[in-house]
Amino acid sequence: MKQLHRKDLFGWSVFDPERNLDFHSVLWIRNDGNVLIDPLPLSEHDHSHLQRLGGAGFIVITNSDHCRDAEHIASITGAVLCGPAAEEDTFPLSCSRWLYDNEEIVPGLVAYELEGSKTPGELALVLEHTTLITGDLIRCHVGGELCLLPESKLTDVDKAIHSVKRLADLPGIKAVLTGDGWPLFNHGAEALHRLARSL
Repeated sequence: MKQLHRKDLFGWSVFDPERNLDFHSVLWIRNDGNVLIDPLPLSEHDHSHLQRLGGAGFIVITNSDHCRDAEHIASITGAVLCGPAAEEDTFPLSCSRWLYDNEEIVPGLVAYELEGSKTPGELALVLEHTTLITGDLIRCHVGGELCLLPESKLTDVDKAIHSVKRLADLPGIKAVLTGDGWPLFNHGAEALHRLARSL
């Protein structure tokens, strides 16, 4: 795992040759139980690193296509699985907690429901008002420029655009950590605004 733009944030990635981009996972280190977001399989090295950092108390899955290795990691760490409430009926995993729009998952981490994406209840997460963590709807195929999931994969284009504009209106966003593509460690709000204006 690599340290990100904050001392309490780490990430690990897997390159997907079919899409020619990286898939990412995020780890937030906190005293009351570390939080994993959309966790990919851990290498032996990363698993040891996670243990040294205190293991995992919570695993947040942003959408049903990002379950990845969450169930396995929960089984070996004892972490609480959290998924999007709007996908509860069709979610491939059994979660102990279902997350709703504008819900504070743990202190400092808030879920925002994104309408119109490829799954009905996809979540974006905002960490301490400054770091936006996205699953599928907002991605970054070209360094520094955010883009939308391809229109062919959206369930409702107008709702998806509204969801992006809602996130762009959030004050104080500095970093955008995308599930797919490049992370933006600085000027996240500006990139969100450019994306919103382009839609």
